[in-house]
Amino acid sequence: MDPLDSLNPPQKEAVAHVAGPLLILAGAGSGKTRVLAHRIAYLLALAGARPYEILALTFTNKAAGEMKERVRGLVGEVFAGLWMGTFHSVCARLLRLEGRHMGISPGFTIYDEQDQMVLVKQIMADLGMSLVKTSPATMLGKISWAKSNLQSPDDVREFGGHYDRVMADVYSGYEGALRASNALDFDDLIGVPVRLLRQSKESLERIAGRFRYILIDEYQDTNRAQYELVKLLASGHRNICVVGDDDQSIYRWRGADISNILNFEKDFPDAKVIRLEQSYRSTKTILAAAQSVIASNRRRKHKDLWTQNEVGKKIGVAFVSGEQDEGRLIADMIDGVAREEARRYAEFVVLYRTNAQSRSVEDALRRKGIPYVIVGGIKFYERREIKDIVAYLKLIANPQDSVSLLRILNVPPRGIGDVTIARLREFAAEAGCSVFETLGRVSEMGTIHGGTKQKLTGFASLIAELMSLAKDNSLGNLINLVVDKSGYLAHLKDQVTVEAVTRTENVRELVASGFEFEERAGEPTLEKFLEEVSLIMDIDLWDDRKDAVSLMTLHNAKGLEFPVVFIAGVEEGLLPHYTSFEDQEEIEEERRLFYVGLTRAKEQVLISLASGRRGFQGWTPQVASRFLEEIPQEYLEILTSEYVSYPRADTDWDSLPEQVIRAGTRVRHREWGIGRVVRCEGFGDSLRLTVTFGPGLTKRILARYANLELLEESEL
Repeated sequence: MDPLDSLNPPQKEAVAHVAGPLLILAGAGSGKTRVLAHRIAYLLALAGARPYEILALTFTNKAAGEMKERVRGLVGEVFAGLWMGTFHSVCARLLRLEGRHMGISPGFTIYDEQDQMVLVKQIMADLGMSLVKTSPATMLGKISWAKSNLQSPDDVREFGGHYDRVMADVYSGYEGALRASNALDFDDLIGVPVRLLRQSKESLERIAGRFRYILIDEYQDTNRAQYELVKLLASGHRNICVVGDDDQSIYRWRGADISNILNFEKDFPDAKVIRLEQSYRSTKTILAAAQSVIASNRRRKHKDLWTQNEVGKKIGVAFVSGEQDEGRLIADMIDGVAREEARRYAEFVVLYRTNAQSRSVEDALRRKGIPYVIVGGIKFYERREIKDIVAYLKLIANPQDSVSLLRILNVPPRGIGDVTIARLREFAAEAGCSVFETLGRVSEMGTIHGGTKQKLTGFASLIAELMSLAKDNSLGNLINLVVDKSGYLAHLKDQVTVEAVTRTENVRELVASGFEFEERAGEPTLEKFLEEVSLIMDIDLWDDRKDAVSLMTLHNAKGLEFPVVFIAGVEEGLLPHYTSFEDQEEIEEERRLFYVGLTRAKEQVLISLASGRRGFQGWTPQVASRFLEEIPQEYLEILTSEYVSYPRADTDWDSLPEQVIRAGTRVRHREWGIGRVVRCEGFGDSLRLTVTFGPGLTKRILARYANLELLEESEL
């Protein structure tokens, strides 16, 4: 079919712009995935591009899969050979081809967050650091931040502070341990290719010369390393097309830099800019409300989104007394709407700012017998038994992987204790070899007695046998053999517990996933399987075919859409989160997060907020989010229910109950007189109010000590 068919004018313009830099500002629901797929089809069918000359980068495997299916539907199998996938998966593929130039062999292991944490703890312990005074998680986060900003240990050390020097030591040891294990972490998958392209003119010419056309989805989410990688790859031909929406940049906490999309025209002064402003997702009401909110942000590119969809229902707002009533309200409304409108449960999603908010909703859904699925809970591949078997597979593929070896050396139990493991690590460090290589030299270790030496030799023989079997068996069969010959499954069967039964079922599911991978992967190798396992994301595991209500954080919801969206806890301290109060850029990102939540909805949005929640300090009062007040009243409807604390039938904010403290609330103080609240910050015992009592008399006070009387307008 003609790639320009069924597109609106701006979409056609974006698809047909072939040469030179192109920035596509794609508003929520404006069909950006459609445009990218049609643009690839246009390049292949009408612009003379060959599949291997096109590089398309996304941020999730789910998005990459959807794009591949769309391209296949447009051009058939002609697109075979196209490089398309996430930044990390594409760079992993690139490093298996080119990594030798950086001293990295093709069989490298990719460490996930748990592997990285194990390694950081080992390094900190080796350096004699307290794991209590300095959190390994915090240290790993700092290292990741440095890597995503292309800072080496020496760069960090040059900052000069004591903590910088300590961190640089850990960072340096961590890097050394990774290289000794022939392993890379997530940040290396981007950072190492950047260093390769910077250091080797030949590699730059070969790789950048190959990809004549570069397309990048969700450009607003790129970090410094991804930004540098893209610039290097496009440095020659400059045929770069980036698609994104600065209003949906919500990953600053993990290194994303909104400046990358805001400054694209500075990086490429001759860039063509096309705005996709027609939204096909939400109703007129939802779209107008969302735009009213996001208009308060200063750092953004202006867009006038519009839609031909119907006006639709007003956004429902429910004030509840606490989280338990909130959960019951949401469950009742889902049950009611599902019955009255004949909706499937899969049409509903409940969004929240923090994972902890899901508990009361889960409890209520269970009591109602409503099926639900949580996106972002414990991932399948992070379960202990799965990590154990995958560690065996990693060791088979890469014997230098010390983290995987030490994880399974005594799993299932073989009588190999922590003292023996410490001696193996010491010997490996002194001999300058991997821990696996020390297993072949246990006869040289006088500190290990004969019985333990036999156990170590037996383990080494097991791994050698499995490595041999890996050459002649399919992936599914290999996983089966690992489970059997390691004794892992037999060990689980010996434990007559419900947990053991569940773990056994999970191991069987892993075996099944191996056979399933064989059927769908072009090259079903062990290395490819392990790479997919390492790079899988929360959203990739979400099965949207199940008829169940989805529960997820607002961050996980980006890129998705649902007919009915609940946003829970729209309160100061939750959304925006209290950690953002002192930083205007953080507040703007929180506002973008709320905007993302609103624009996931196709037909209905229902918002809940509590007058109080239980926390560490007991019961604490809450106040309405400032973002809720940025929605014009004409788009809101205050809901009534047995769980709603203060039922009101209209949308007039002034008619809300006196117990709800918000900007605009009238108060009386015995000394300063009558005033109006102009700002609320924090929540619970930390709630701070800025109150104007008269000309030149403005006070910023802690609510719990202020002794304020809340007034109705009739009392003034």
